[in-house]
Amino acid sequence: MKVTVDSKKGLKTNLKVFVDKKTINDRMGERLIELSKTVNIKGFRPGKVPVDVLKRQFGKAIYGEVLEKVLKETSTKALEEKKIKVAGQPKLDLKSYGEGKDLNYTLEVDELPSIKIQSLESIKFNDYEINVSENEIKKRIEEIAKNQNNFKDKEDNEGAKEGDLVVFDYNAKIENKTFEGGEGKNTQIVLGKDLFIKGFDKQLIGCKKNQEREVTAILPENYPKKELINKKANFNCKILNVKKPEPVVVNDEFAKNLGAKDLNNLKELIKKQMQNQYKMNLDSLSKESILEQIEKLHNVEVPENLIQQEVALISQGLKKEDVEKNKKESEKIAKTRIKLGLILNELGEKNNLKVDEQELKNEIQKQVQSMPGQQKQILEYYQKNPSATASLRGSIYEEKIINLIKGKSKKIKKIISIEEAEKIIHQHHKTHHHSEEVESKKSKKNS
Repeated sequence: MKVTVDSKKGLKTNLKVFVDKKTINDRMGERLIELSKTVNIKGFRPGKVPVDVLKRQFGKAIYGEVLEKVLKETSTKALEEKKIKVAGQPKLDLKSYGEGKDLNYTLEVDELPSIKIQSLESIKFNDYEINVSENEIKKRIEEIAKNQNNFKDKEDNEGAKEGDLVVFDYNAKIENKTFEGGEGKNTQIVLGKDLFIKGFDKQLIGCKKNQEREVTAILPENYPKKELINKKANFNCKILNVKKPEPVVVNDEFAKNLGAKDLNNLKELIKKQMQNQYKMNLDSLSKESILEQIEKLHNVEVPENLIQQEVALISQGLKKEDVEKNKKESEKIAKTRIKLGLILNELGEKNNLKVDEQELKNEIQKQVQSMPGQQKQILEYYQKNPSATASLRGSIYEEKIINLIKGKSKKIKKIISIEEAEKIIHQHHKTHHHSEEVESKKSKKNS
């Protein structure tokens, strides 16, 4: 085999590959000998069919089989020989071929760019620590307590009012006829929330325990039986109980009901949860800043075919006119994504970063712990979806690279309050949204 570079322009390279006819003939001979041991042809004993007979009968088919294998092997070797890292599938063009002939073909290749990693010392990022005040912890616990359903029985002669819990059985009819779904036992509604059927709550105001109350309501648009939608129904309600809301006492017992050891432990857990919540958002902004700096730091030519593949992914589900209208912006996003992917991958390779099976298992285990009772479903999801496992591996790999960058760049430690954290997050979203609007207007103007 002989490989020569026919032409090279930017990241596009054309290779000429020559394979002499002897190599093809030898492969053909080997395959015919293999076939002679297994094929049965009338007039010949099994395993005793002459090679020339096989060649006359199966020559074309065997040549096609051999040609396919030779092209696969030699194209791979050609790329290895010229040390070309391919971006996408090369285009192969057969120039001359055939039984008893030399094989000549060309490979049109989109190459991955050679990336020179710049010093990361100029990169700066903020590492936030969130200071949570006692007052903020108290406020969060009060919000939790407020949302806890805590009701106390009313006296039998006390009528229900807004905010009270009413427990009742009901039988409903439409035009004096019963209907499917028109019966309910131990139904509970909090008056004023209007969550059962619109306008139902108001008609139970003033009802008392052991009373019966007639309620008229229009069955809603989402009623399971379509033929009954918007029909007027009469509900005969037997009031089983009326309860009034009672403030939850924030004490050790309340904390235990929420899974904490005591109230102090609950405060610690709430504090940690609040810190993690804001830190996760702020770390995401720091990562975004790091990636922006990394991209600006490196000058990388991006293969056109990869840009178009990424644009196709970005444009999935969009109408044809929207794809065309957003083409420039989509190409810009695609180019940035690919460029960053190439830089990060180069960093990972240069620093021998890998994701082992244990790290993958640990990450899946974290997900299991964050969703109690769903261990089986989560494990099955990753077992049945190799692409999900590959995506998770990719996320872990990227996080390793980001941590590597952080270790080599300048960390600016900042201790901030929750109020300051909210301002930073809000300002980022506002700026990001504004820049998207500007780009969108530019795109419209240009088109």
